[in-house]
Amino acid sequence: MNETEGLRQRRTNRPRIITDEVQGPAVKTSTYSGRVFRMTFMTLAIALLGPLIAALILLESPIEPQLLSFSEPPVMSGSLEVNIKLRQAKRLFEDQLVGPESIANIGDVLYTGTADGKIIKIEGNSLHMVATLGRPPCGSRENEPTCGRPLGIRVGPNGTLFVADAYLGLFEVNPVSGEVDMLVSTQNPVKGRPLSFVNDLDITQDGRKIYFTDSSSKWQRRDYSYLVMEGTDDGRLLEYHTLTKEVTVLLEGLRFPNGVQLSPSEDFVLVAETTMARIQRYYVSGLNKGGADLFVENLPGFPDNIRRSSSGGYWIAMSAVRPNPGFSMPDFLSDKPWIKKVIFKLFSQETVMKFIPKYSLVLELSDNGVCKRSFHDPNGVVVTYISEAHEHDGHLYLGSFRSPYLCRLNLNEL
Repeated sequence: MNETEGLRQRRTNRPRIITDEVQGPAVKTSTYSGRVFRMTFMTLAIALLGPLIAALILLESPIEPQLLSFSEPPVMSGSLEVNIKLRQAKRLFEDQLVGPESIANIGDVLYTGTADGKIIKIEGNSLHMVATLGRPPCGSRENEPTCGRPLGIRVGPNGTLFVADAYLGLFEVNPVSGEVDMLVSTQNPVKGRPLSFVNDLDITQDGRKIYFTDSSSKWQRRDYSYLVMEGTDDGRLLEYHTLTKEVTVLLEGLRFPNGVQLSPSEDFVLVAETTMARIQRYYVSGLNKGGADLFVENLPGFPDNIRRSSSGGYWIAMSAVRPNPGFSMPDFLSDKPWIKKVIFKLFSQETVMKFIPKYSLVLELSDNGVCKRSFHDPNGVVVTYISEAHEHDGHLYLGSFRSPYLCRLNLNEL
């Protein structure tokens, strides 16, 4: 091979020219990768959201919410100014009293009902069981209807205890012997409707009449969150005559009627309408007998029990608060029934309760419904889930529908 032929066989190394133009193969690879990403994303989205969408479509909601309307809550100022006065309260018998809903006293001896169906006597630093209204087992949601759940408790003119049990009815209990006498059984309908949620009561000074609430003929106490969220208007105020044994319906169409309190002159009865954040007044004597009006409305919370104060007014325990400024979930959802239905399709009652702030509030109202002062515990540091404020000997005893203790607040130190 000569030199010329060797040169002809060599290839010249040409420099590569780099430009901004995208080459054909690169475009195909990029497009293919984008499609894969989109397909993967859509597959994951369907896999995750599919069951949720199916559940929302196929699952039935346990409630049929009614459309409600609320005014803007009152601003927390003046007599409603936020404070931490409830944090001065002392917890009593912690982990020994579960859900001491209501309190009554005979002298310095206190009485309450607890979540395990017992009537308890509190004497000094000791607890004694007086009676049980239902039958064991107790201690779980499933057992409540047979175990019983004592709520409102009062002392009658003869020194006996009158108790409203959510599932069983009205009872008179001898605090010494523990003897129990059933007055009104929930097994007997009133005007064709069942007593499904007997709540609170008050008794006249002569012991002849007992005024009590049945919070709903549809929902039981263990489903109270359904009752609140649904806005059910099937609650009633009733009267039991201890001599004739007759039960009379005084008011109906109430949304979660709760606490009951006779006026000092016994001419009217106050009824807390929890769902509507207001208190109604029903006249039982005088010129207005048989009539009803609003004692106070648009409260800064949802009222539970009502009890007299030594100043001639009333203590109102708030089971939950409508903060302003702030956010109130019940207010927000009041005109959005479809959201309520979705919530209870996806979450249990216990889970929903966790979203309710543990803000504790007690009001003292004057005899004409004006707020005189308020005691707060933002975030429920000491006092939680208040159901009643019972005044005795310069102290407020604070009951609770679910906390495992009783609280005592010294009014003289505020």
